[in-house]
Amino acid sequence: MAESKRVLDPGNRLVEALCGLIIVLTFTLTANVSLRENVHSMLVATLGCALAWGIVDGIMYLMTNLSDRRTGISAYKAARKTNEPAEAEAIISDALPASLAAALEPGDFERMWRRLKELPEPPEGPRLTKRDWLGATGVALLVFASTLPVAAPFALLKDPQTARRMSNVVAVAMLFIMGYWYGRCVAYRPVRLGLAMVLFGGALVAVTVALGG
Repeated sequence: MAESKRVLDPGNRLVEALCGLIIVLTFTLTANVSLRENVHSMLVATLGCALAWGIVDGIMYLMTNLSDRRTGISAYKAARKTNEPAEAEAIISDALPASLAAALEPGDFERMWRRLKELPEPPEGPRLTKRDWLGATGVALLVFASTLPVAAPFALLKDPQTARRMSNVVAVAMLFIMGYWYGRCVAYRPVRLGLAMVLFGGALVAVTVALGG
């Protein structure tokens, strides 16, 4: 099967953007009072928060890829090592998505097992590839870019309180749009997911107000 040319699929792109947006929304809602008195400081702090979270998310992307690859190599070695068809079927089934494994017949698993035994020995451990680094960079940039509309009011408006309110309005609107499109990507009730994201943003506002924010 040909490998997809996409480093990140549309669903993953939306998830990363949503994460960045939620993190920055949490920051703008709970920012220190001294920052609210200076629009420039608030702008720098918001962008700094977005950049920091983007870098963290990119690192987590690399770590997840390494972990998944390690799991795949372990399953590969275990399937090659066993001489029991039933054990090999269980190993291969656990390594595959449940929906795909359920569609295979016992003979399919045996053919896959025998093919694995014919292939070269897998590497000792996982390695990061150019695609992994591109993906991590893409994650960091997506998280950062998704927060630019939220930071824009702090660059365009002079009054810090007005800028902060406008920023929160933009963030909530983006939460709905991203939730809606994520629902489209996963074919699961786009409007409901969009509203769920808005409710989540509203919950953040309510908690902040309750805590004196």
